[in-house]
Order: sequence, then C-alpha cells, then structure tokens
Amino acid sequence: MKKSLKTILAAAAASALLSTSAWAVNLTGAGSTAIYPVLQVWAQQYHQQSGTQINYQAIGSGGGIKQIQAKTVDFGATDKPLAHDEIVKNKLVQFPQVIISIVPVVHLPGIKPGQMVLSGKVLSQIYLGEIKKWNDPAIKALNPQVNLPNMAILTVHRSDGSGTTFNFTNYLGKVNPEWQSKVGADTSVSWPGGVGGKGNAGVAAQVAQLAGSIGYVEYAYAKQSNLIYTDMINADGKRVKPTMQSFQAAAANADFSKVQDFYLILTNQPGANSWPITAATYMLMRSDYPAAKSKAVLQFLDYALHDGAADAEKLDYVPFPESVVKQIETSWAHTLKVTP
Repeated sequence: MKKSLKTILAAAAASALLSTSAWAVNLTGAGSTAIYPVLQVWAQQYHQQSGTQINYQAIGSGGGIKQIQAKTVDFGATDKPLAHDEIVKNKLVQFPQVIISIVPVVHLPGIKPGQMVLSGKVLSQIYLGEIKKWNDPAIKALNPQVNLPNMAILTVHRSDGSGTTFNFTNYLGKVNPEWQSKVGADTSVSWPGGVGGKGNAGVAAQVAQLAGSIGYVEYAYAKQSNLIYTDMINADGKRVKPTMQSFQAAAANADFSKVQDFYLILTNQPGANSWPITAATYMLMRSDYPAAKSKAVLQFLDYALHDGAADAEKLDYVPFPESVVKQIETSWAHTLKVTP
C-alpha cells in the first residue's frame, strides 16, 4: 500500500510533525512567475498556520532552474519540465504542483474581453510578423462581426527565461511547422520582432500601456490587470473561452503514471472544451539536500497540494486530483531524503 508524505514523515519524526515550532523556519524558493499569484497565497496562509516563512523570488523559470542547480534556494519552480538526463546530472527531483493556463491578451480600442477569437495558426503568424495589422483578412475571417481597427500590431514577449514562453512557443510550433523551423520552443527564443517584458507581470504591464499590442500571460495576471483576453480555436476546431471548465478539460488529459519524472507537455490537448495553452508548473528540489531541509519544503508543498487546492481554484489554477497527488507524494519517499 502506498504511503502518503504525512505517513512517511510521521514514522520518521512524529514529534517534529506535531510541533508547530519545529517547522517555524525560513524557506527560500525562486522561479516561475506564472505560479506566483497562488504561491503567494499559499505562503501567507502556511505562515499563519505553521510559523514558517516562505521567501519566493518570481524571477522566471529559467532563473529558478539556475538557482536550484546552484544550491542557492531550497526549491525552484518551472513551467518547463526538465528532461531526465538534466535532472540526474544536477541531482534534482521534479514533480508537478498545479496546472496553469496561458492566454493571449490585447490592447485594442472598443474590444471587450472574449469578444475576439484567434486560432493558433493566426497567433503564430502574428508573432512571426506575417500578419501586421489588426484588420488583416485572416483575423477578420475569424471575427466577421467585430469592428477591428486599422492599427499596426505590436507583439509583446518575455525578456527573461520563461516557462510560460516555453509552453507558448511549444504550442505555436505544434500548430504551425513554420514557427517550429524558424523559431522553435524554449524558455528563451530569438523573437522575430516586438518588445519584451520581464515576468508575466512585465508582459501584462506592457500590454496595458501599449495600444495595438498583444502578449501572452498566465490567466491570473490577465484577471488581476483587467486585460482584454481573446478566445481561442482549440485542437478540435472549437471556439473556447478561458474558463476553469476549459482549463480542467485540457488538464484531464494529464496522465503522469506513464512518464518518467512526471514529464508532460500539455499544450494543444484534444477535446471540444479544452483550452489549448495549458501547462503544469513543476517544483524542483535537490536529492542531495539534508533530510531536515527536504522535510520542511515538502511540508509546505504538501499543504499546498491539499489545503491550497481551493485557493488555487479561486485564482483559476487547476489543482490535481487526489490520484495524482498520491503519485506525487509516493515519489518523494523514493527520490528525496525524508529521514535522517
């Protein structure tokens, strides 16, 4: 029978688990900006409950990967999963924490949130610089009832190493081979044009300020900044809105039981109701850290998986079902030091 983290740690150090003061420590993390809105909530509530302070730097997935590799933080967070060879080489452990969703956002006069729709092909052509104006025939064909302005398009992208960028560019490569051959997918790419913003917050700020612009952000940032998001045409050819239901429909395809190190790319998932640009945010920990440090981090992340699920949903992140949570917890006993 598989044991949960609580069972494993209780057997190792029952008195420590029962003592709040034993866990009143400072933990450091860095990485994904996409997860920051909900991680901030988790950290605040966990601090109130346990006394443990979580200091997290939202510096982008690329920065989080570098910092956990350099042993300068207790955990990293990335929206781009690492391949097995890289995990082994750097003595890391990887597991998913929550599902995020990435949405296109625009700054156009007279356009309301969800009024416009874009396809993946058109979105890729916009970022390739092939579609230069908002009233281009390709955009008009998707939006015949929308009064599209005769404005130049300004693309906004991430200027830092970003898992959001990885999943966005991975999606564009899946729907347009030209994108894959010319630009490809990674945390940083050679963009054909446009301007950059640091973090999801930076992209959101650029789009909010620049008329005629388009960017891509985690949905929580679109909501918090009151940005104009677009609907999308998904893999089944259906128009979908960025909602918890469409995010959950895409996330339902996530089967971590058949992959190594929980490695899954969730862009362009099938299903009539699936949002096309979803991803898992992964936590990175070190297999060579002392047991006490690993325990303290896992206590927080286990709290987030269970008690933090409702907070995740409030911010339109998709928490994992209990079956996946059990897979994650079971993996900890095999990959991390949890006993002295």
